[in-house]
Amino acid sequence: MAWFEREFIAVPEDRKHQLVYKWPDVNIRRYSRAIVNADEIALFVKSGQVVAAMGPGRHRIDADELPVLGALVDTLTGNNFYRAELYFVSTREFPGIKFGGRLADIADPVSEQVVTLRVFGEFALSVRDPAELVTSLAGTTDLSVPATVESWSSDLLLKSMKVAVTQGISRGEWPVLGLSGQLEPIESAVVRQTNLTLYEYGLRIPRLGNFDITLAPEDAERIKRLAKDVTYIRLAGDFQRYAAGEMALGAGQGFAHGHGGGDGFLGAALGLNAIQQHAPTNPWQRQAIPAVAQPVCAGCGTNNPSEARFCMNCGDPLAPRPRHCTECGADLTPTAKFCGNCGTAAAS
Repeated sequence: MAWFEREFIAVPEDRKHQLVYKWPDVNIRRYSRAIVNADEIALFVKSGQVVAAMGPGRHRIDADELPVLGALVDTLTGNNFYRAELYFVSTREFPGIKFGGRLADIADPVSEQVVTLRVFGEFALSVRDPAELVTSLAGTTDLSVPATVESWSSDLLLKSMKVAVTQGISRGEWPVLGLSGQLEPIESAVVRQTNLTLYEYGLRIPRLGNFDITLAPEDAERIKRLAKDVTYIRLAGDFQRYAAGEMALGAGQGFAHGHGGGDGFLGAALGLNAIQQHAPTNPWQRQAIPAVAQPVCAGCGTNNPSEARFCMNCGDPLAPRPRHCTECGADLTPTAKFCGNCGTAAAS
């Protein structure tokens, strides 16, 4: 039985899922039969160099069939053995390899909030050049363990995605919210970047499988809440009206759940009353804006147009004209950027 096992060399059935399989014995009997499957290629390696290759089929290991094997003859065994490492490399595509993790902390250009992005998905891995794979990784990586090469490729893919996604968002090409609609260009950019690194190792990622880029749960909730607030403020007209509505809504929900009494509701009612006292009777009607007085020249007493900065009669500088809030009509200082009464941005 031992002789029979040495006579035929092939990848065992329980190892055919591996990217690379190394024959366990470096002493290969002359005239042994090597069976190479249709999706495999067999490589003889000596001193870190590929000296011979066998394609799919049944091969007799002999220098007459593979002349280059003459350099591998072990003379100490009477030329009955060849001394070399024999690798079987799969040429098929291996899909469904998992990858994922944290991408980066990045500022959302729309909401100006710093959020954390994460990605989870799958990718496919294949061998571009079997000889380069064996010679570049055989000395540093245990190719007999499938998870080693897969994990290493997954780390490179995640690194490339961090760079591509961060650059795309920073340039304004891809939005933070709605990245699912940009998966195709993201895949193209990431696969191209990753394959540049994998090229020298004889590997390639032909495609990504199902993957998704998401926000951390707490960031997603914060962005949704902010978007809701901005929308409601826009509908209400200003923050005061929105705050009053939110307070009234909270009070109504408290009554509905039987929590009408207590200091909490009393404080909310007092706050609502204070807001309403400072708000117009009709919240949808703006107060009348006082007419802008015509500046009078202190030197000659001439009335000038409201936009004039110098007297049209004598040319003397005019005193800065008074400014009023366009929302509530309150007086503004010449350098004020916001209304001290309602907080509305002051017109320049």
